[in-house]
Amino acid sequence: METSELLRKIITLPVISGGLAEEMLSGNFRSVFKGQGMEFDEARHYEPGDDIRSIDWNASARFGTPFVKMYREERELTILLLIDISASMHRSGFSHRGISPYEQSLLSAALIAFSAEHTGQQVGAFFFDKDIETVFPPRRGRRFIMSLVMTALRYQKEEAERGNRRGSNIATALAGAQKLLKKRSLVVVISDFFSINWEHEMGNLCRKHDCIALRISDPQEFLYPGLMTLEDPETGVKIEAPAGLESFRSNWEFWQKERAALWSSLCRRCGASFLELSTTDDAPASLLKFFGSRGSSGGGRRKGKHL
Repeated sequence: METSELLRKIITLPVISGGLAEEMLSGNFRSVFKGQGMEFDEARHYEPGDDIRSIDWNASARFGTPFVKMYREERELTILLLIDISASMHRSGFSHRGISPYEQSLLSAALIAFSAEHTGQQVGAFFFDKDIETVFPPRRGRRFIMSLVMTALRYQKEEAERGNRRGSNIATALAGAQKLLKKRSLVVVISDFFSINWEHEMGNLCRKHDCIALRISDPQEFLYPGLMTLEDPETGVKIEAPAGLESFRSNWEFWQKERAALWSSLCRRCGASFLELSTTDDAPASLLKFFGSRGSSGGGRRKGKHL
């Protein structure tokens, strides 16, 4: 997709994002995201009916009687977007919409940012590949969001012109987010997750923050009949694949399903919510359904898979 066309799509998102903001942010934002935005205030005596998860075990042991923690709402919440800009995100897919995983990720990130803007929440972003390339510390406002968008479009243009081959290191981005964020926040990781050994950092981040893994998939990951040349976009390695053979196609499809199942299992084990979004999906509709299900379930973890 041409940069100008992608920018036109993004400019229309503030209008579309109102519906998502209603599900994601309006009313009681904290009810969607597992009670985040709550700060410890005081402890009081336990009363029948109190949630046992709120028991203050230190105070209870000190005074010999049960105490529970009381919280107050914080006025300001933070959303941090971790956006993968590695080479595999820029590969061109075979979808009828003609967008790459990176373009779908940018549309999703911009939609979340504009939705947060509706209620004045802070939004920040990391752009990462093997390293964290650019950091936008959390701020509010339309001008700030558009500067974030323009940076994302610059990375798309640079990849198209120079074709820099760089892999992704999700663990580095997650560790960076943990260092940056001081108060409980919402962290959204947007990537194709062609990366390994990120689950430890994800688990650590989930202990203090609410995390969402948004995996961008592409129909290109599935084979078509005939002899195909498969290329790793991050290393340039090419192989000839006998995609016409039933045995090869069967093994390839099994590997794709196994990889998706492993990813969702790791997310669940880490305590992160997760959504798989194809380049052929309508991002606003998929995100609206996802955040709506989280809100109606009190912040539980859901999987929305669209292939």
